[in-house]
Amino acid sequence: MSTQQASRYLIKRAIFGSAPVARVSETSRLTATRALPSASRSFHNARGLPAITSSESRRRPTLRPYQQPSGIMRVNGSSPGDRRTIFIQTETTPNPDALKFLPNHRVLPENFPTPFLEYLSPRSTVAPPHPSPLASKLLNVDGVSSVFYGPDFITVTKASDANWAHIKPEVFSLITEAVTSGENIVNTVERTSAESAQKGGGEDTLGYNEEDDEVVGMIKELLETRIRPAIQEDGGDIEFRGFKDGMVYLKLRGACRTCDSSTVTLKNGIESMLMHYIEEVKGVHQVLDPEEEISMHEFAKFEEKLRQQKGPQATASAVGKGSLDTAEA
Repeated sequence: MSTQQASRYLIKRAIFGSAPVARVSETSRLTATRALPSASRSFHNARGLPAITSSESRRRPTLRPYQQPSGIMRVNGSSPGDRRTIFIQTETTPNPDALKFLPNHRVLPENFPTPFLEYLSPRSTVAPPHPSPLASKLLNVDGVSSVFYGPDFITVTKASDANWAHIKPEVFSLITEAVTSGENIVNTVERTSAESAQKGGGEDTLGYNEEDDEVVGMIKELLETRIRPAIQEDGGDIEFRGFKDGMVYLKLRGACRTCDSSTVTLKNGIESMLMHYIEEVKGVHQVLDPEEEISMHEFAKFEEKLRQQKGPQATASAVGKGSLDTAEA
C-alpha cells in the first residue's frame, strides 16, 4: 500500500470507525433488555443482597483472643481454644422436694471408687475425703437441704416449705459457673479418720467381693443390673447393708431417701423382684441412719399428739418416710 493510500485509510477510520461501534453497543443493550426482562427485575430486587460465594474474603471475621473485648463474658470458656459447652437439663423425680439436674458434663471423676456422693450438711462439703466447692455453694442457697452427686447428674433436695421458683435460678447459675470455670466438682484429699464425712464416700457396696457367698452375690448382681439404673433415673441410688435370716438390708439415697413413696419402691418394686428371682430372700428392710431415726421418732410423737387432739375417731396419717416396718405389702 502506498503512502497516500495509507493516509486516506487512516482518515476514513478516524471519521467513521467509532459510529458503528456505538450502534452495535446500543443494539446489544436493547436486545439483552428485551430478551431478559425477568433477569433484570430479579437483579433489581436482589441488588441489596451480598453475593453468595465461597471466597475466604466473604467469610465472617473472627476475633483473635487478644482482640476479644474485655467487657464480654465468655460463657463457653476462658478462650476460643478452651471452650466448654454447657446445657443443663432438669428432670422431676417422684419426690416433689427433689429435682435432678443433668449438666451434660461428668460430675464424678473417672474411675471414682463409688457411684454416688451425698452431702447432708455444710460441714460435709469441706471435710475429707471428698470435699466439693459446688456442693458447699449449693447448700448455702436458702431452702436447699441436701446435694447428691451421681455419675452424670446432680440431685438437689429442698425443704418442704421452700419454693422451687426461688431456688432453681440460683442452682442453675452455680452449676453453670462450676462447669464453665473448669474447676473440679469433687476433690479428693487425705482422710483423717476412718469415718467419711460424705455419704457413699467409701467403696461401692454393690461391688464384687470374693468373700460373699452365692446368695449375696446374686442379690448384689440383681441390685446392680436391674434395680440401680431405675433408681438413678429417679435421681437417687441404693446401698446394700447386708443379708441375714432371709432379710435384705438396704439404704436408699438421693431423691429416694426423703421420698414418701420410698416404702412403695421397696415393697412393691425391690422386694418383689428379689423374692421372685432368689428364693432365699424373705423380705427387704430399709436401714435408717441415726439422725433419721431421731427424726422419725419425733415425727411419730407429733402424729400421736395430733391424734389425741382430734379424738379417738381420728385416723392415722399416710405412712411416712422410712416407716417400712409398719407398711403392708
